[in-house]
Amino acid sequence: MSQMARDLILIMPQIIVLLTAVVALIWEMFRKPLGSLLALAIGMLAAAGLSISRLGLDTTAFSQTFRIDVLNHWSVIILCPASVLFALLARRELRGTDREGTVYSLLGFSTLGSLLLAGSGDVMFIVLGILMNSLSGFALAAYPKTDKATEGAMKYFVYGSVTGALMIFGLTYWVGISGSTLLSALNDSTLPPLPMIFGLVTLVVGISYAASIFPFHFWTPDTFEGAPVSIAAFLSVIPKIGAIYALAQVAREIPTELLDWPLMLAILAVLSMTFGNVVALWQQNIIRLLAYSTVAQAGYFLLGVVAMQQSSLAEQSLVIFGIAYAVMNTGAFAIVLANGNKMEDFKGVGKSSPWTGVAMTIFLFSLVGIPPLAGFAGKFLLFGAAIDSQFTWLAIAAILNSVISLTVYLRIIVPMYFQQDASDKHTNSRLVSFVWLCCLFFTVAVGLGMQFFL
Repeated sequence: MSQMARDLILIMPQIIVLLTAVVALIWEMFRKPLGSLLALAIGMLAAAGLSISRLGLDTTAFSQTFRIDVLNHWSVIILCPASVLFALLARRELRGTDREGTVYSLLGFSTLGSLLLAGSGDVMFIVLGILMNSLSGFALAAYPKTDKATEGAMKYFVYGSVTGALMIFGLTYWVGISGSTLLSALNDSTLPPLPMIFGLVTLVVGISYAASIFPFHFWTPDTFEGAPVSIAAFLSVIPKIGAIYALAQVAREIPTELLDWPLMLAILAVLSMTFGNVVALWQQNIIRLLAYSTVAQAGYFLLGVVAMQQSSLAEQSLVIFGIAYAVMNTGAFAIVLANGNKMEDFKGVGKSSPWTGVAMTIFLFSLVGIPPLAGFAGKFLLFGAAIDSQFTWLAIAAILNSVISLTVYLRIIVPMYFQQDASDKHTNSRLVSFVWLCCLFFTVAVGLGMQFFL
């Protein structure tokens, strides 16, 4: 077998996702949105199944530019099924609108961008992944053709253009001093520190924009509010996990003797957690509240990145919290899609629709990190990784932020059970119910399953 054939086989999950997005686009050319949706579902699940069969394989492809490792495998296993759930939510929300099939195709291309980010072994894959994520995201956010959607998409575009250009400019310094585009070439303590610091800062700016990390999150609330709920849910999960995993791939290569990047990321984590939780406290629109919640959750993700070279729990914590974050956040957005995006819309839901109320409560408690749910398992590992890396103060800050986040989510939970509402705004939809039931199952199952390993 030739080297090229071997490399193509190694990246077969990503090739399947690419072909899936193209087939979905071809179905859209025939104005068959259901065909696009089915193609997306079949292709994404096939890619995830192939990656499950490859768990344990650790190698590289295309001259070490792409990594076939734990983060790569699990990014496919997490993001591909999640993109199917987002497509089902979009089907419920956008059915019958113009170019519905285009949305499914864009979901596929954006997911591919995140998969490339998660397996990055080269700066060019990081740039390519960010571009695929961003360009697809701009179109998805602007889909409704309303003033709010246009404003949100425009902010997303402007911030993306500036931070992306800055990141590419900074990465040229890394290429210049190392003489290579490979991330592994950075693992050299004799490299000059100033270009390394500049490159890292600009990379963090580009990643922070994609992952909605403070202070590069400013597009997030407006874009989420203007976009369809299903697209906001997608943007809160898929690009974020891909970007965080890319940052982890970089973090495992940069020598800590050269610059104290763990401290820099730890400070960013505290700022992101605190800002996201505190600002979410006074939001009246639940989409905006969840948008700031994603800013806070991005801060928790950074605990795993900080520990990349110092704790054996780092990769495991990023994977488990990635699974937990995908299911609990998707479930919460699905219930918002069914009930409405204002606080008033949730009054009395716990009594009028008990199962919906219970599910929303479980998703929100999981976001806080209350046992025995998936969010608890993920955060427990993240806190452990931080402590294992001598960042105990960071773990304490994260625990304190979890207390603040409980106050944030109680603003939704309390009205569901202790306030009455005369109108029943709950919209029954089998697709939406299927999505949050799937998310509920995995939120509980992952949480209970991980109790045996903690």
